Amino acid sequence: MSDNGCGFPAPGLHSFLFQPIATVGGFEFNKVMLLALITTLLVVTFFYAAFGKAKVVPGKLQMVGEAGYDFVRRGIVYETLGKKEGEKYVPLMVSLFFFIWIMNIWSVIPLAQFPVSSIIAFPAVLAAIVYVVWLGLTFKKHGFAGGFKNLTGYDKSLGPVLPLVVVIEFFSNVLVRPFTHAVRLFANMFAGHLLLVMFTVASWYLLNSWMIPAAGVSFVMTIVMILFELFVQAVQAYVFVLLACSYVQGALAEHH
Repeated sequence: MSDNGCGFPAPGLHSFLFQPIATVGGFEFNKVMLLALITTLLVVTFFYAAFGKAKVVPGKLQMVGEAGYDFVRRGIVYETLGKKEGEKYVPLMVSLFFFIWIMNIWSVIPLAQFPVSSIIAFPAVLAAIVYVVWLGLTFKKHGFAGGFKNLTGYDKSLGPVLPLVVVIEFFSNVLVRPFTHAVRLFANMFAGHLLLVMFTVASWYLLNSWMIPAAGVSFVMTIVMILFELFVQAVQAYVFVLLACSYVQGALAEHH
């Protein structure tokens, strides 16, 4: 019986909490961390297997690896940064894309059934990596004064409103940007998981009552949500990397 008295075990924040699998020296290792570790191993192992002994005439695994690599390289990096500037950032963006995508996919994998990205710590760390790269490139490219102008939109032609623009742009770029970059991924995965849990639990709960037809509807919605989540998971990985590329592009752009 749930706290609300209706008997329906409604999903909530408890759906994102897991008991530790092991505790070593006060450090708790739980299911989400295990999934993140497996994700890392999967991505590294796949690309090593695909390109470790690359051949002129690629095998099936190498062809799949090349297709995924080229999708990110040509479809995101080159389109945003151009081939000349973008080539050096391809490994980072490919790694981010596939790491995020696999972390998201766990939500529809039996036994796992949880998107790692719905825990804010993981998107936050990835956004922090992009943030450090972006700031580092900004000041490396333009120097301290030029980097400040790049970050704040400093332009003398703005006249009296210049101080206001500088403050707003600084707040938006330096403080808000990394936050929104992380939260966009986190919020979509968090909401998607809640919906999946809600329809899944409702299907089981209604099946054990006189509302069996409603259970059927809920089950159909569960299937629809799984298909929709598969789409959203890929889109969120794409958007995260696209934004990362746009930040790098902004860091390399000449300030006028």
